[in-house]
Amino acid sequence: MTQHIAKRPRDIADCVSAYLQEGDLEGITSLFHPDCQIFFPPDQPPLMGVEGARKAFEGFLDLKPEIKSDVFCEVINGEVAMLRANWRVIGPDGTVMAEGQSMEVAKKLENGGWGYLIDCPNGPPTVS
Repeated sequence: MTQHIAKRPRDIADCVSAYLQEGDLEGITSLFHPDCQIFFPPDQPPLMGVEGARKAFEGFLDLKPEIKSDVFCEVINGEVAMLRANWRVIGPDGTVMAEGQSMEVAKKLENGGWGYLIDCPNGPPTVS
């Protein structure tokens, strides 16, 4: 399978989408920092690390949806970045399966690309 590397923080969602459409769970998890926290759903404790990313995405693999992300804020400070985006998950038949406004913190990965360190797909969490 193709290796997708996010050259800019705003490219992470596109890479996740490409891996989703390929059904490549290991590829998806490669776009998450080993110490990541994923706040999904936002009212639950975060999913932690690569295993948490695996758990968050494993149910979507058979659907092979596309993620469309419109990043409207990207602030980069060295090897850390903050992102805000409007996003949609679109099924193969073109229906919108989910949508929201995200807040993320990205960090440079060992492979030179960017990955999610804190992923809040539905905005800031309501629990800590």
